Amino acid sequence: MQLQSLWLKLRQEVELRGMRNSILVAIFIMVTGNFAFFKRLSALYPLNSSSALLLVSLTLFFIIATVIFLLIICQGKATRWLLALFLIAASQAAYYMDTFGVIIDPVMLDNMMHTDKHEIAGLMSMSLLVRTLVFGILPAWLVIKYTPSVGNFRSELKTRVRLIGWLLLAIVLVVAPFTVGYTTFIREHRVTRFYANPTYFSVSIVKYISQRLSATEIKDLQKTAEDTVKLGVGERHQLLIMVVGETARADRFSLNGYHRETNPELKKQGVVSFSNVSSCGTSTGVSVPCMFSVLGRKQYDMDKALHMENALDVLARNGVEVLWRDNNSDSKGVATRVKYEDFMSPTLNPVCEGECRDIGMLSGLDKYISTKKDKDILIVFHQMGNHGPEYYRRYPKEFERFKPMCMTGEQKKCTQEEVDNSYDNAILYTDYFLSNVIEFLKKYDDTRETAMFYVSDHGESLGENGFYLHAMPYDIAPKEQTHVPAILWLGKNFGYTLDEVKAYMDSPLSHDDLFCTLLVGFKLETKTCAAKKSWLMSNKNLATAH
Repeated sequence: MQLQSLWLKLRQEVELRGMRNSILVAIFIMVTGNFAFFKRLSALYPLNSSSALLLVSLTLFFIIATVIFLLIICQGKATRWLLALFLIAASQAAYYMDTFGVIIDPVMLDNMMHTDKHEIAGLMSMSLLVRTLVFGILPAWLVIKYTPSVGNFRSELKTRVRLIGWLLLAIVLVVAPFTVGYTTFIREHRVTRFYANPTYFSVSIVKYISQRLSATEIKDLQKTAEDTVKLGVGERHQLLIMVVGETARADRFSLNGYHRETNPELKKQGVVSFSNVSSCGTSTGVSVPCMFSVLGRKQYDMDKALHMENALDVLARNGVEVLWRDNNSDSKGVATRVKYEDFMSPTLNPVCEGECRDIGMLSGLDKYISTKKDKDILIVFHQMGNHGPEYYRRYPKEFERFKPMCMTGEQKKCTQEEVDNSYDNAILYTDYFLSNVIEFLKKYDDTRETAMFYVSDHGESLGENGFYLHAMPYDIAPKEQTHVPAILWLGKNFGYTLDEVKAYMDSPLSHDDLFCTLLVGFKLETKTCAAKKSWLMSNKNLATAH
C-alpha cells in the first residue's frame, strides 16, 4: 500500500514537472521511428512460443532505456526545445534507415556534413517530406506548445532522479529472466543495436563532435617519405592519369566476370582488371584521403592524415606537376596543396546536361600539358561515377541500355531489376569515360610514358539483405561496399608491361597500396615503400611483399 502511494505521488510530480512529455516523446519515437530496428529484431527472434517473451523483453528494454535517455538529456528550460529537436531528427534518421538500411554513425554524419546541394536534391523525396512533417514537425510543435514551464529546479531534479530510479528497477525486472538471451544479443547482434533510434545516432553525434574537437592542430605539415629520390631520368617525361571512381562495385564489371557486358569499351583497350581489391573505407570522406595517405586502413586517422603529406604532396615535392579535376563533392583535403579545378559547373565543364558529366574533365587538357613539356605530370580525375541513390541521373540517355530503370532515389519503391539496371547503366558510362581517357593518353604515347589507373573509392549495397547505399561501419560492412574495381592501362613506352602486371591481377590488393603505386609509377624510390605493395611491382616483388 505504501509502495502504491509512493508511485501515485511520483506520477503526480512527473505530470507537474513536465516530465510526462519526455516519456510520451520517447514512446512516440520508439513506435514511429524504429521500424528498421524492430524489423531486424523480429528477424532475429521470429514470433513463436520460445522467443515471444524475449522479444517482448527486448522491446520493453529499449523503450525504457530511451525514456531514461531523454530524461537525462532534456532538462530545465531547454526541455521542450530538445524534445522537439529529437522528434525532427529521429523522423529524418528513421526515414534513411528504413529506406536505405543505413546506420547513422560518425562516418555517415561526416558524409552529411560534406553533402553539397546537388546531393541533397538527389536525396529529397515526397516520402521524406511527409514523414518529417507527420512524425517530426507536427509532434514537435505540439511538444513546444504543451510542455509546461519548469518550476523549482531542485524539486524537478529530485523527481527526475526518483523516476529514473524506478525505471532502472523496471529494466532489472525486464532483463533478469532473460540474461542468457541478452548475453547472446549483446555479443552477436551488434548491428541491430545500431538501428535504435534516437539513442545510437545521438551517441554518434557526440562521438563525431568529440573527434572534431580532439583534432590536434599541427602548424607545420608533417613530411612523408623525406628520403624519396628519382631513379634516373628517362628519354620521355611521364604522363599518368589517376581516376578516382565513385560508388562502383567490382562485381558489376564484366572484366571481373559479371554476366552483363558493362565494359565493352575497356575490353577493346587491353587493360588489366585487378579483381581482388579492398577499399580503405565505405564512404568517400574516408576512402579518398585514406587511399592517398601512407597510413593504411588500420592506422588511418582522418585528422592525422590531413596534417601529413599525402602521395600528391610527395610527388609535387619531387618535381611532378599535379592537377586535380573534380566532378564530385571535393578532394576531401587531398588536393589542398596542388592545382585544383572544379568541374561540377558549366564554368569549366563544357558537358553539362542537367548535371555535369565526367567526360567534360578531359576538356582543355592538351593546352595544360603543352605548358608542361619538360615536366612529369599526374592528372587526377574525381568522378561523379555511380553516386547514388539516383543512379539514373549519372549517365546520358544513350547509355540507357538496361531497361526498365529505377527513376527515383527511393530504391525500395523499385524492383530489384530496375535498381540493377540503372546502376549498371552508370557503370557503362564509366566504361565509356575510362576508354576516352585511354584514347586521350594514346595521343601522347610517342612523346611520353603514359598510363591510366582507375580505382573506386568504395562500393554500394543495392538491396542485398535490405541494405542500400554505403557508409556502413567497415568491420560489419557487406563485401558489396568494400570490394572495388581497379583498372590499369599502360602505354607502349611505360617502364612496365601489362604481361608483368597480369601475373598478379587476382592477388589481394587494397587502397593501402596506392601511395607506393604512384611513387613507383613516377620512378621514385623511398624506404617507406620498401616493404609495401604496389600495383606496378613485378610478380617476384609482389610475392616478397606478401
